[in-house]
Amino acid sequence: MAKKLSTKQTLALSAAGLLVLGGATAGIVAGVNAQRGTEPERAAASSPFDLSAAANKDRVRLQPVAEAVAQLKESGFTPVTPGKLTVATSASAPPLSALASDDNTTPVGNEVDVAQLVADGLGLELNVVNVSWADWPLGVQSGKYDIVSSNVTVTDERKELFDFSSTRQDLLGFVVAESSKVSSITKAEDVSGLKLSVSSGTNQEKVLLQWNKDLEKAGKKPAELIYYDDFAAAYLAIDSGRIDGYLGPNPTALYQVAVAPGRKLVGTIEGGWPATAPIAIGTKKGNKLIKPINTVLNAAIKDGSYAKVLTRWGLNSEGLKTSEINPAGIPKSVGK
Repeated sequence: MAKKLSTKQTLALSAAGLLVLGGATAGIVAGVNAQRGTEPERAAASSPFDLSAAANKDRVRLQPVAEAVAQLKESGFTPVTPGKLTVATSASAPPLSALASDDNTTPVGNEVDVAQLVADGLGLELNVVNVSWADWPLGVQSGKYDIVSSNVTVTDERKELFDFSSTRQDLLGFVVAESSKVSSITKAEDVSGLKLSVSSGTNQEKVLLQWNKDLEKAGKKPAELIYYDDFAAAYLAIDSGRIDGYLGPNPTALYQVAVAPGRKLVGTIEGGWPATAPIAIGTKKGNKLIKPINTVLNAAIKDGSYAKVLTRWGLNSEGLKTSEINPAGIPKSVGK
């Protein structure tokens, strides 16, 4: 069921440190033959990727990184579950993170595979927990989860609560119905009067809120923002004509266009428009876990396992040459 939140409510969620989606991909639509059926059936049958739990038992793996293991021991950090790395992810956005097509229980996707590399490199067993958006910040801050790997964009505001190690570049995409008269969305004027869905507390929401302010100042009609509980509901609303479009992570936008007939991608923007920042793994600020995580990620970049993961999920064009600890994030002023 759709629900509308006030600007004050959504900004409060953001201020509370709600982690967000935002990312980029290329080539994901190649070789895809969309078929009729339910959304899960289309995704499973039409995706160029195998989303089954069985196939994902053969994830790209990494040997323990001696330097990182030593850093973890020296840090004094104690995993919430001894011997395991407990990872929070929101499994609702393939190819980033989703529930397996064959059991609807096992989290799979790029963010899970990256977390697997981190766990391996630290000499720990991977323990992925599927959580809702609202559970991420408090869960990571309280130590309920060791890290979050769910396409999180780095912002200066979030760096006050979390430490980050970058994993990918960031881009957002607009999806509309194939039959829509909307052919391009790249600036505020393009969304005037449209009914658009966006996830609350996200950077993409901040962009649309700022665009609406700019439109109102120019005397033009703002976009009407509609909030749904999950991605599937938003895309079904596009299919049924209840909304004009959806702004979300570009990888998921391309994936949805690929697996479902009747949708098209009409534009992309930087994840923190007009600024930009990378996607990253996050952990509680000051818990000393981020350094060993960063060491593992750079080891994975060096030995090629990182590239193999990105290529597997169609995200190789987003790859980084180096993972940075707490890189420049989207400024607080952006979107306000």
